[in-house]
Amino acid sequence: MAWNWEQSGWPEFVWDEGALAVFEARFLKGAGVLQGALRHVGEGEQAALTVELISSEAVKTSEIEGELLDRNSVQSSIRRQLGLATDNLRLTPAEQGIAEMMVDLYRTHAAPLSHETLFRWHLMLSLGRRDLTDVGCYRTHDDAMQVVSGPAHEPKVHFEAPPSRQMEGEMARFIAWFNGSAPDGPEPLPPLTRAGVAHLYFVSIHPFEDGNGRIGRAISDMALSQGLGHPSLLALSHIIQAERKTYYDSLERHNKDMDITGWLTYFAATVLRAQDYSLRLVDFVIAKTRVLDRLRNTINTRQEKALVRMFREGPEGFKGGLSAANYISITGVSQATASRDLSDLVGKGALTRTGSRRHARYWLDLR
Repeated sequence: MAWNWEQSGWPEFVWDEGALAVFEARFLKGAGVLQGALRHVGEGEQAALTVELISSEAVKTSEIEGELLDRNSVQSSIRRQLGLATDNLRLTPAEQGIAEMMVDLYRTHAAPLSHETLFRWHLMLSLGRRDLTDVGCYRTHDDAMQVVSGPAHEPKVHFEAPPSRQMEGEMARFIAWFNGSAPDGPEPLPPLTRAGVAHLYFVSIHPFEDGNGRIGRAISDMALSQGLGHPSLLALSHIIQAERKTYYDSLERHNKDMDITGWLTYFAATVLRAQDYSLRLVDFVIAKTRVLDRLRNTINTRQEKALVRMFREGPEGFKGGLSAANYISITGVSQATASRDLSDLVGKGALTRTGSRRHARYWLDLR
């Protein structure tokens, strides 16, 4: 079967609006709940939460593409760009580039999409790259743009994009569609639908030599933010990365068909899970503030340092729970002191304990 862009209907995708209606309603309701929860977070914690979500998306959108970045370094760059206090950690070009792109998206989400915006994002993503011919512009190479896997002598082609000579026309049409389907455009689409169509449409064109997945997810976030009227702050890439194979399988299943209802329902469900995770993170920040306020002046500096370190792991906490060895590593104390400190934190209701002796593990008590 021909690829979607080779078909006569391209790029007039079709879908079942009724199948998406329930997702759209849940998304708007969830957005209201999330905004309401944010009003219970102090200004300082809101800034920290914004940095946490942006940096998580920066790291996870890169991880989806197999690129592992240092979270602390990316977070340091984002804090600096937002004018917040930072420790100015050293960054690799990849860490600096994705941090700059995500902050640019956060600041300019309400603006119409343009070639210049996409070129700017590509320049940021390509910072320090010496292996790309076309940087900050659409691809121009004559070779077929293919997504492949398997050995070089017998590759499996998952997708082939339109040839480079079509990029200017394809992208002009894509940008016109994206801006025309905005909330204030002549043919507005509901936010989940628009974000899902935009992602599949953009990666089907695959206009850049590299970075198409990351930019495609940024465009989806822009669509969601424009639909809400404010930055979405959703953990979309966090959820996609956790289900990476499902994500790629779904893209592959729908790159040969103009009816993309299946893709849109998958994408909508993924966004809703991302929204739920963001709400959990807000609730977690509120609980963190409550716990630390309650314990203020009742715990020692070692215990406070360990709790802050545990909170930094987010809602999931330390994988497998905090051990006495973890506590010693964080605080530098002896085994005996660690045991006393941890028992005291359990007694004060800051931690719960499972197991015993060397199998004892400690968990944040957020009740």
